[in-house]
Parts: sequence; C-alpha cells; structure tokens
Amino acid sequence: MEKEQVAEVSCSRCSAVWQKSGTTNCWSGDPGTAPPRPGNCPAGSFPGVVAQSAEMMQGTGDDAKMAFVAARVEGLCYQPIPGNDAVNARWTRVEDTIAFAKLMGYQRIGIATCIGLLEESDRLAAILKAQGFTPLSVCCKAGSLDKKEFGLAESDKVRPGTFEPACNPIAQARICNDLKTDMNIIVGLCVGHDMLFNKHSEAPVTTLVVKDRVTGHNPAAVLYGQNFYYKRLQKGPMVVE
Repeated sequence: MEKEQVAEVSCSRCSAVWQKSGTTNCWSGDPGTAPPRPGNCPAGSFPGVVAQSAEMMQGTGDDAKMAFVAARVEGLCYQPIPGNDAVNARWTRVEDTIAFAKLMGYQRIGIATCIGLLEESDRLAAILKAQGFTPLSVCCKAGSLDKKEFGLAESDKVRPGTFEPACNPIAQARICNDLKTDMNIIVGLCVGHDMLFNKHSEAPVTTLVVKDRVTGHNPAAVLYGQNFYYKRLQKGPMVVE
C-alpha cells in the first residue's frame, strides 16, 4: 500500500515577506491587499483543521475558555500609547502567567522545578503566594533514584562513579495530579523530561523557564547568534557522543 503523502508546511518562510512588507497573508487588515498565501501555507493545506479548531475555541467549553482568557491576557500585556499606533509591552512572562491564572479562576499552582533552579522556584512560589495562589513545588529528583536503575551506564553520568539521581518527571506530574493542581508551571526541566511532564500532567502546563545551561536559560540567544558564534549549527551536523 502506497504511503499517503503529507503536506509540508513552513510558516517560517514568510519571515522574508514580513521583513519586506510588515505583514503576511494571515496578518493583514485588508485581505484584498494581503500578500499571497504561499504554497506551503498550513491554512491552505489544512483548511478543515483550521475550521474545526476555530469551533473548539468558541462557545463554553474548557478549550474555548482558555483561548478566550489567553487572548485577553495578550491584549492586557500591551499598553497603548496615546496619539500613536505603537504599543508598549508592560508585563513580564511572570505577570502574564499570574494574570492568566487569575482570569481562569485557578488556585492551586504546581511548580515542576529543576533541582538547579530551586532558588528561582522559591522566589516564584513567594510571588504566587503573595498574589493569593497556593504554590506547590515538586523537584525533578523526587525519589532520589540512581540513574543506573533506568539502564544508564556509569559513563553516561555527569560524574561517573558517584551516586547521581535521575530526573523523574512522571513522578513530578503524578504528584501534581494527586495534589489536584489547577495549573502547572515548568521551571527549567531538561529537554525530554519536560515532554514527559506535559504528557502525564492532568492539569494544563505552561513553561516559565526553558533550560539552557550555556546561555543562562535564554535559548533564543542561539537564534540571534547564528551569524557568528552558532553559525557552526548551519555548517554541518552536531556531533553527539
């Protein structure tokens, strides 16, 4: 049986259109003057999905409420400038998160934290408590299980020959589930561990801190630095040993 062809899409290719005209086909006040939709546009390739998703974000369901509140927070985090069509961002990501949780009516907030960011998580918990929430934090090393129990060799450890506990994001998620958290916040979980946490969390999850050990947890720095320090990532495959 011949494998069904799946359309390839690439919204990132519209970056050149945006830089040239300040707009794209999907961001235009006048459809009559909008740039043409490119052939790899997902809206053109998946019109049914777009229509069905729009229906899910309307009405009174959970998805609709979350979409509505998220859009409200997006508007609230900008401050209009009188006499000017420019806008000024006024809220940080922490403030966005607080506003979203308040408007959703959440109370119990889980914090899935990396052990390397306990201080940052404690500061976050203090802020959430001051804002009237009940913060509940769970560390990635909960249970303190040696990495060897998961099949890793001593050579796979950061410090071979020592006791090194493995991250347990499934336990983090399930503990948050048992605590009946309304919403969970990821603070610095590793790549892959964050996926497992998202997969097993019953409450909706947002990420406040993305782990990047080299850039001070600012992974976008790599994207801004590709013309110099990280151009090697465009030159050839990254060696993983």
